[in-house]
Amino acid sequence: MSIAETIGPHLPYLRRYARALTGSQNSGDNYVVAALEALIEDASSFDKSLPPRVAVYRVFTKVWNSLPINRVADDGETPDAKSSSERRLEAITPAPRQAFLLVSVEGFTTAEAAQILDMPPASVTGLLQQAGSEIALQLSADILIIEDEPLIAMDLEALVVDIGHRVQGVARTHKEAVAAVAKKAPSLVLADIHLADGSSGLEAVNEILQSITVPVIFITAFPERLLTGMKPEPVFLVSKPFEPAMVKALISQALFFDMKAQQAQQSAA
Repeated sequence: MSIAETIGPHLPYLRRYARALTGSQNSGDNYVVAALEALIEDASSFDKSLPPRVAVYRVFTKVWNSLPINRVADDGETPDAKSSSERRLEAITPAPRQAFLLVSVEGFTTAEAAQILDMPPASVTGLLQQAGSEIALQLSADILIIEDEPLIAMDLEALVVDIGHRVQGVARTHKEAVAAVAKKAPSLVLADIHLADGSSGLEAVNEILQSITVPVIFITAFPERLLTGMKPEPVFLVSKPFEPAMVKALISQALFFDMKAQQAQQSAA
């Protein structure tokens, strides 16, 4: 099997990781392209002694840590959106963020993350503790849930409360979601894609984002339908059935990204 055939199944998830790491679809994809170019130039950089997914993330990490890529805004992106992307990128604490994403979001073990980051497992543990300390600085948040399945909505409500946040409301349709935001802007949105009345959670979120800037985590049984390379794509994406720990980690991750960006903006002002 060729390297291309080996790494192909892992690329959608590598792109998801890259977007979460950089805070920008274009920037993340640029790094993924650079990693693929590095593989083409030097196939030996792909360590065949490692599991394929670990090996491809390791190649990506070497590129991420060594290559500054000029970040170009998406076509049609407004100046404000571009500024937000730049602020978010500047807000990253690189090493702890990588460890946090690899273990909490991508599902690697500490030992696998150590192989990807090329450091001892004890060092990864230290980075995870540092990431946790930064995330713990967040204030509790108001979270809007857009979900039409009652049992899933209840599960999401429980885990939101469990990590110290508040449920602003649960919307079952596009119309309910937009109306909820009109009453009060949430700190974060958890959104399903397919809603009760046949409406689209993605379209609801797009309408919401026309009036406010808020981090969004999409939850769907068909993540491959969104991880296609077509624009726009979600930065934060959870597959159904979801692991509560992953959703909790992504909530902290999304709020942390947003908080750090706001702090950077305030410091600059």
